[in-house]
Amino acid sequence: MKKNTFFLVSIFCSLAFTACEDAKKSETQTDMKEQEITITEEQIDELGITNKDFLSAASKRALQWPKDLGNEWFIEFSNLKPLKGDLAYEEGVVRRDPSAVIKEDGKFYVWYSKSTGPSQGFSGDIENDKVFPWDRCDIWYATSEDGETWKEEGLAVPRGEKGAYDDRSVFTVEIMKYENKYYLCYQTVKSPYNVRVKNQVGLAWSESPNGPWIKSEEPILSPADNGIWKGEEQNRFLVEKKGDFDSHKVHDPCIIPYKGKFYLYYKGEQMGEKITFGGRQIRHGVAIADNPLGPYVKSPYNPISNSGHEICVWPYNDGIAALITTDGPEKNTIQWAPDGINFEIMSVIPSVSAHAIGLDRTADNEKEPTEILRWGLSHVYNNSDYQSIMSFTSARKTTHAAKGEKSK
Repeated sequence: MKKNTFFLVSIFCSLAFTACEDAKKSETQTDMKEQEITITEEQIDELGITNKDFLSAASKRALQWPKDLGNEWFIEFSNLKPLKGDLAYEEGVVRRDPSAVIKEDGKFYVWYSKSTGPSQGFSGDIENDKVFPWDRCDIWYATSEDGETWKEEGLAVPRGEKGAYDDRSVFTVEIMKYENKYYLCYQTVKSPYNVRVKNQVGLAWSESPNGPWIKSEEPILSPADNGIWKGEEQNRFLVEKKGDFDSHKVHDPCIIPYKGKFYLYYKGEQMGEKITFGGRQIRHGVAIADNPLGPYVKSPYNPISNSGHEICVWPYNDGIAALITTDGPEKNTIQWAPDGINFEIMSVIPSVSAHAIGLDRTADNEKEPTEILRWGLSHVYNNSDYQSIMSFTSARKTTHAAKGEKSK
């Protein structure tokens, strides 16, 4: 009797499960039919869909693209061009990570990381060696009348005294002008520079682009303190807990005045960083303050990108645009957020020759979305030890025609 009861219960459960599955399939088919009804003839023609009743995953994704997506965000970068004067390549000297370019009293200004001598890596005496080209850097600045020939004006922000949070290196600087004051934000490292060191962000301000600069006594931004290293070995890939996307380092800061507040965009590096299907696991975040000097509070929406490397952001159309390069599944894209936080892809760039971009902040941001990328500064690895600053240009790409063929 028990066997028969069990058999009947099994049949009932099987029938019930089958009925549920059939109901789910029916709902799915209904949803697909409803989705098919929303496909217009214009979409079918534009996307070249063969049969709207048989949509590939690629076609379904394409149907979700914005209907008004054009080519106004699509650009191509030029090859880099060497600069003249004091910013021409100099053997034995590192000049890299240029800030944005601003114009004051008829002259362009740029700030950058500067160090001298080769780097030895982490295999030797890290207390006295130079582990990276951006190790043992100070922040210098230069001016130019034409953006091509530059005069190095001197030191702007030095490393701190021994024991300070910035005693090892200050580098990767960005400039913001606000209400006739000037603000430099930058990365900092405290000695010793080992592979588990946690970079922070510092700030300096001045009444003049020529200084003198007053440095913040404490960092304005630090990594999340919620990851756990595994063991004592100097190995940044060994973790018990990875923590937030920025649990190891906060890099490449850039402050933008936006909607009455100050948005500090930055690159986060996570403890135990992985290589994924998009390459290095790098993401961006934002911290927001009511005052340029802070305090800066990290957004609860962080991370705000799933890709990227150096921060390259600018205001456009009441939102914030960003060039995302180098790392992650959405690298080499231009994105835009109407609220400065929720970014969507606006274009995919075939390749980006410019890295660590110093934007031309004198450009008309509202002329078109990428006007600020028409000219700017970048850096190049002349070799593994030394880098120099160069310039780039870009142009919108709107047509594709063969030689001798008339474009539309």
